Amino acid sequence: MNKPLLLAVAIAVGAALWVASGEFARSAREASPDDSAAASATEPESAAMPSVRVRTLVAEPRAEAIAVLGRTEPSRAITVRAETQGTVAAIEAAEGAAVAGGDVLLRLAEDDRPARLDEAKALVEQRAIELNAATKLADKGYQTQVRAAEMVALSEEARARLAGIKLDLARTVIAAPFDGAVERRDVEIGDFVAVGDAVAYIVDLDPILIVAELTERDVGRITQGQMATARLVTGATVSGVIRFVGRVANPETHTFRVELEVANPEGRIVAGVTAELDVPLEPVAAHRVTPAVLTLDEAGVVGIKTVDADGRVAFFPVELVGDGPDGMWIAGLPETAAVIVVGQEFVTAGQAVTSVPAD
Repeated sequence: MNKPLLLAVAIAVGAALWVASGEFARSAREASPDDSAAASATEPESAAMPSVRVRTLVAEPRAEAIAVLGRTEPSRAITVRAETQGTVAAIEAAEGAAVAGGDVLLRLAEDDRPARLDEAKALVEQRAIELNAATKLADKGYQTQVRAAEMVALSEEARARLAGIKLDLARTVIAAPFDGAVERRDVEIGDFVAVGDAVAYIVDLDPILIVAELTERDVGRITQGQMATARLVTGATVSGVIRFVGRVANPETHTFRVELEVANPEGRIVAGVTAELDVPLEPVAAHRVTPAVLTLDEAGVVGIKTVDADGRVAFFPVELVGDGPDGMWIAGLPETAAVIVVGQEFVTAGQAVTSVPAD
């Protein structure tokens, strides 16, 4: 047999063997479909499981505080007004002077009030005599009881007139209603004042108030009676007690008024000064993270994704409780959490992942 014939025979035998081997493999696959399907199902799942980097974080106590800008205000302030009319005859307290409750601020001219007072006193005495006589005559039957009752009414009228004149005379002396300082005087000697006219403005600066406006989120986190501090624009730091927390929001700003009461016996703190109110809150357990680990769920809620003990992704909504140069402090995670720091945007809650320590 020549060489070309041998080569042709060899190629034919090889082709036959190759076809036979293919048929055998196909028969083998058809003979065990379950094993083949199980293998094809197992291999893609392990090959498709994503890998993420995680860092284990442990919660730490975080001392939180509310800091808000405010201002100083008097604890009490009142515009003193005249309760009778007259001409200003004397000024007893200058602007800026410290006064005690009851100290005279100014005096109005008495005019004819003393004379009217003497007249009213004389009339009261006359009516008393007339009433005494009418009562005796009525008891003896020489006068009717009606006349006696008329004299009683006239006597009471005279007494009421006398009391009114005494009160009007007393109102010519205008006094401070409480301890404080004369911030402003609105009249001078010789001015005529009518009933209701302003004559002076009195403020009480001991104690003094640090007043600020809290947001809707913060107002429920502080309570009346707790301690707080404030830093004045002058650099001084003062401490006091929260004496008032508003419960009705300002309709324009939707904020709530809060007042810090601070002792000011020497009056060194004046009203109208800018101050920063600092109210400490109860420590909370928080985790320190970087903003890069924050993500959003399908509903747009801000949170953090972690890997649980079963190797699946979990999503936790979080709340910011502090921020500073050392990082962002959040609440809402378990005390110990394996936080996904790389790859959190490419996995979803409930998905199985392979976690790799970020460190």
